[in-house]
Amino acid sequence: MNMSQSPTVTASADTSLNSQEPESPSLGKTPLQILHEYGTKSGNLPVYLMEKAEGEAHQPSFVFSVEIGDVSCTGQGPSKKAAKHHAAVAALNMLQIDTGPVNVPVKSKSNGVPAETNNHPNAVGILQELALQRGWRLPEYTVLMEAGPPHNREFTVTCRMESLSEKAVGNSKKAAKKAAAERMVSKLQSLSGCSEITWTPKPSVRFENLRNSSAEKICLLRRNPLSIPNTDYIQMMLELSKEQGFEVTYFDIDELTVNGQYQCLAELSTSPVTVCHGTGISCSNAHNDAAHSALQYIKIMASIK
Repeated sequence: MNMSQSPTVTASADTSLNSQEPESPSLGKTPLQILHEYGTKSGNLPVYLMEKAEGEAHQPSFVFSVEIGDVSCTGQGPSKKAAKHHAAVAALNMLQIDTGPVNVPVKSKSNGVPAETNNHPNAVGILQELALQRGWRLPEYTVLMEAGPPHNREFTVTCRMESLSEKAVGNSKKAAKKAAAERMVSKLQSLSGCSEITWTPKPSVRFENLRNSSAEKICLLRRNPLSIPNTDYIQMMLELSKEQGFEVTYFDIDELTVNGQYQCLAELSTSPVTVCHGTGISCSNAHNDAAHSALQYIKIMASIK
């Protein structure tokens, strides 16, 4: 189920992050930076896709793939950053790129600007360039679901850009990713009120802001116990996030627990990002459990003096 029929290499995180990183005494660049420099000069920017998020909250495991031109590689690690790092290392090895100056032929009419195919802008490239130009986090693509028989697979991919999220379906990961990126570009244009994207993300919500806040929902969270049966913690989290200005995204984990329960991760767009694990007898129960864990964590962090 590769994104294309291009070569695929897997890099594991068996050793420390530093030991896997190519040495660059003169430039001090990371594999992600080197790969992006190569992509800019060759006209094929690398695009990362989160394939899996699994494991317990205290020991998560992430798998990311990176596609650059005709090369597709994957990497695994205990964090998103580590998994991306190993995917980039695998791609650099595949492309036989060292840490010296990257010398590759620059495609004419490209110069690192997103290319156009059949007069349709490359939405994936547009988002990548937009993030780099404005200092935003790079767009993140996640495979939410795979369904259908082998000869007619259907993939659901989500595209996340700062606090925004869009998802789309396609008959391949690549098609679903492209469709999700196109939806994200449309959303950004809609929020901007015109075809030129002028939207800017809200400032990140730091835990210091939560500690200093005297707003209604955060005060209720500090005062009241989180142990009342049949509480809708998803709604409680939604109301708190709206009050405090952060986003909440739930990621379903494909694998069931050893007890046969559903799993999910709740990610809060705080600074630093908060990720909490939840389990339950259904997807909605798992979401509610993850929201409960996240509320417990915020309650602790917002109460520290």
